[in-house]
Amino acid sequence: MNSTAWDRRSVLRAAGGLAALGALSACGSNTGRPVGGSSGKGLTQYFHAYGEAGTEQAIRRYAKDFGKAEVTTQWITGTNFESKLFSALLSSDAPDVFEFHPQIHMVKARQIVPLDDIIAPVKDDFHAADIASHTMDGKIWGIRMIDDPKFLYYRKSLLEKAGLEPPTTLDALIEAAAKLTTDKVKGLYLGNNLSDIARPMVWSSGAELLTPTNEIAYHTDELVTGLRTLRTLFTSGSLLLDAPADYWDPSAFNQGLTAMQWCGMWAMPAIQKAHGDDVGIIPFPKVTDTGRPSLINGGWSMFVSSKAKDVDLAKEYVKWLWLDRTDYQQDWCLGYGFHIPPRKSLAAKADQLKQGLAAEGVALSERYGHYDNPAFTQAMLNALEGVIADSVRDDKDPEAALDTCDKKVRRELTTLFG
Repeated sequence: MNSTAWDRRSVLRAAGGLAALGALSACGSNTGRPVGGSSGKGLTQYFHAYGEAGTEQAIRRYAKDFGKAEVTTQWITGTNFESKLFSALLSSDAPDVFEFHPQIHMVKARQIVPLDDIIAPVKDDFHAADIASHTMDGKIWGIRMIDDPKFLYYRKSLLEKAGLEPPTTLDALIEAAAKLTTDKVKGLYLGNNLSDIARPMVWSSGAELLTPTNEIAYHTDELVTGLRTLRTLFTSGSLLLDAPADYWDPSAFNQGLTAMQWCGMWAMPAIQKAHGDDVGIIPFPKVTDTGRPSLINGGWSMFVSSKAKDVDLAKEYVKWLWLDRTDYQQDWCLGYGFHIPPRKSLAAKADQLKQGLAAEGVALSERYGHYDNPAFTQAMLNALEGVIADSVRDDKDPEAALDTCDKKVRRELTTLFG
């Protein structure tokens, strides 16, 4: 990966805020553009620019083999994938198919079409959590392509030299970061703005993002305590804060700038190439005694736009590539970085993930992983990550920062659910 590639798990920077959701809801799919029929002779698909070498060539190669239409790929670089996608979905130039995460606001705004008919024959082959996260209003709206757990990577030799065990609590993580910091190496890297650990901070403090009835669940005394603790880490001098690339890129860890780094499973081959067997992984440690370790089971999914020139053709393409062509699905998951195949039959054949560090990663994802909650939209995540910016980086009172977040999230929930 490189610093000009997409900020792969970032919040929406332009079109994904609360105001944008209102615009999306107001727009719906009433554009005057044909939704179905046989008018389309080609298809356009949107992909963010994956950092792993060979991914762009692979997705174009797959598309070229689809014999029923010419498929054009928009490979969107930089950090503006979400803003370009959401702007396009509001326009008459929407992509026919696109990758994103399951988000209920896309359903409420009628921007995507259900895919129950094409996934039905192989539905039971998908991980149950991936089916659940894509099921909204009783229908399945997307096809999961990859599952991406994230961990704390650490150098085994550096912890051993410092007399440390892999940390299991936030306090122990801070202590380890301090002991591992030298003139040349920082103890820990959590990303340049720490935003990606917002959700693990909630889960590891013993809370959830939302209740089963879609009410705020993250605002707890335990999370407030954790945010104050995280502030001490931020000011300790043992946290790497100016890496050349964000957390999703393993270069800081691979170049020896940090002894521990938050990153994803996709980077594991590059990390092992740099450090061999001198690498371990742990989930994000528990924040308080009432919490438990946690990690994000992220990933990307394919959706069909309701504004597709030919919805049936677009669905046929998605079925062909992400349901029928299991060879391409396996190549996409394992040929360029490590991703867990969301289909059980393919995961069973993923020999690369059955031993060593990769097998540990799969086990951690099953034990501690949290999958997408489609009701916790990108705008809500944006607000929650703002709590990290306010209370940890800017030293605002965590209660006040969470109160500000609550107002934004409640407004979003009201828009979605009344």
